[in-house]
Amino acid sequence: MDRRTPGYVRPVLTHPPDLPLPGHGATADRLRGLIGLGRADLVACRLSEGHADAVAIRAELGDADPENHASGERWGVWAASPSSVRAEHTPDGWTLTGDRPWCSGAGWCTDALVTAAADDGIRLFAVRNTLPHAQPLDGTWPAIGMAGSDSRTIRFTAAPARPIGAPGAYVDRPGFWHGGIGVAACWFGGALGVADALLDAARRKDLGPHALAHLGAVDVALGAARAVLDDAAARIDADPKADAHRLALRVRATAEATATEVIDRVGRALGAGPLCRDADHAQRVADLTVYLRQSHAETDLEQLGRLLTTEDSAELARGPRW
Repeated sequence: MDRRTPGYVRPVLTHPPDLPLPGHGATADRLRGLIGLGRADLVACRLSEGHADAVAIRAELGDADPENHASGERWGVWAASPSSVRAEHTPDGWTLTGDRPWCSGAGWCTDALVTAAADDGIRLFAVRNTLPHAQPLDGTWPAIGMAGSDSRTIRFTAAPARPIGAPGAYVDRPGFWHGGIGVAACWFGGALGVADALLDAARRKDLGPHALAHLGAVDVALGAARAVLDDAAARIDADPKADAHRLALRVRATAEATATEVIDRVGRALGAGPLCRDADHAQRVADLTVYLRQSHAETDLEQLGRLLTTEDSAELARGPRW
C-alpha cells in the first residue's frame, strides 16, 4: 500500500533495540539511542521507548528475567487512566477486566505492563497481549499523526495477570521520572528530524536571510535542549535513587518547547512546500505534533512551580537549584 493511500500504516520494527538501563552509568547512551530513533522514525521510537521502559521497570521492581528481548517478546507500558481497568484476586490468581485507552503497540506488543485498580490500591501487572483476554478495539485510533503507533483501546476480559511490585510501586520510584525523561529524548529526536529538512534545504540553495535566521534560532534551541538532556543523564547516574520529579518536569518542558519552536520555525522558513510534497517530512511533523501532546503542558509547569516553592529548608537556604 502506498503512503498516500488512506489508511496507510507504516511497518514497525520487528525487534526493539537493546538500551542501557537508566541510572547504571550509561544513561547518556540510553538517551542518545532514543534520540537517534526519534530522528529517524518517531513511530519506531515510541514503540522502542515503551519496550525499554518496561524492561527498566521490571528490573527496578524485581521482576524475574527482565532482559527478555532475545526471546522475541515486545513489551509496552499501558498505564493511562489506571482506574479504567479493574484487578481481581481470584483463587486462580489475578485477572484484569476493563477498557484501557492509549495502548501504543496494541497489535505489536506481545506483553504489557498494565496499571489497574485493586482493593488495596493501584497495582502494576504483567499481561500477555493475546486473544480472547486482550482485544484491541477497531476504530479507537483514527489518527494521522502517530498512526503507526497503533494506540488503540484494549479491552481486557478476565485477563490472567502477574503483579509487579507492591501497590503504588510503579509511580513511587525515581525510575518513573527517568522514564519521563526518556520520552523527552524521543521528542528531541523528532525535533532533530524536522530540523533536518531546513538544514538540508539551506545547504542546497540560498534560502535568504530570514530562513537562515530561523536556522540559526533552531540550532540555538536544539543545542540548549541537548545540554539539558546531557545534564539530566549525568544527574541520574550520579544519584539514581534521588527524587527526579522536578528534573523530569524541567527536561520535558524544555524538550517540548524546543520541538514546538522547531516545528514553527521550519514551517515559517520553508513554507507549505515540504508539508505538501515531501511525505516523509509531512508525516514526521504530524507524528511529532501528536507525540508532544503526551506532555501535560501548563499542568506540568504548575507542578514545577509548586515544587520550587516547597523544597525543604536546607534546599531553600541554598536557593533554587538552577
